[in-house]
Amino acid sequence: MFLVTGATGGIGRRVVRLLRQRNQSVRAFARLTSHYGELEHRGAEIFIGDLHQEKDIQKASKGVKYIISAHGSDSDALSLDYRANIELIDQAKANGVQHFVFISVLGADRGYEDAPVFKAKRAVERYLEASGLNYTILRPAGLASNLLPLVERFRETGLYLLIGDRKNRTSIVSTDDLARIVVDSITVEGARNRIFPVGGPEILLREDIPWIFGRIFAKEPVIINSPLFFIDGLQGVLGLFNPQTQKALGTFRTLLANEFFCTKDEIANLETIFNFQLETLESFLRRYLAV
Repeated sequence: MFLVTGATGGIGRRVVRLLRQRNQSVRAFARLTSHYGELEHRGAEIFIGDLHQEKDIQKASKGVKYIISAHGSDSDALSLDYRANIELIDQAKANGVQHFVFISVLGADRGYEDAPVFKAKRAVERYLEASGLNYTILRPAGLASNLLPLVERFRETGLYLLIGDRKNRTSIVSTDDLARIVVDSITVEGARNRIFPVGGPEILLREDIPWIFGRIFAKEPVIINSPLFFIDGLQGVLGLFNPQTQKALGTFRTLLANEFFCTKDEIANLETIFNFQLETLESFLRRYLAV
């Protein structure tokens, strides 16, 4: 039995689908308000719970052999990115879980002081490494599925908002490829007790992305390039009214201000260990848009 947290998110949903395609039993941890009907239809066991509640994590973890932590934080990095994962690891140890897969973030080890999600993910990585469990830690760069709403807006308007340095490099990974790596991490010997940066096969400039959109729809993009001080000003205003959201914007600003890409050697290593060729961003988008 696999336990998948964040089962209705972009990564988790794909992980559950793939596990069910392989006839694996899956317990999908989901909130009552989330859309889990498709996963239930595929034969997953739905566990309705709240990752803020230790008792829910304890109940969900009983009787499972593998845990895949694929949930995000919804701007609550301390409770969800940190505490919930620490409790999941503790329950994995208590229940003799055979393998724990943790989805972290590329750059978690760089020490970004104003990015709570990065700090929480790194603390969890260290805790998992010291736990004695078999583990795989995956650090994805940007997810291709996150661009689907943007490309749909581009289809309608031809506009693309780019905040920050146009020349910053990125390695956007197909979310389907990431899900496959997550699932294969359980059985691939070379993935045991390892940390992997995970990106797509191309190193792109951020300004390349709207031009990829343009090729897909045969239209020239109109790029609106906003400087980072726009985010800084928004952070300052939010600090007066909502400190938690202000902190979440710190993570967002970190993502915009820095480069997040995998080297060619890192990608080649990933493709060798997991034995498949990674998909380009354009190929992913064309599949989903049926273009």
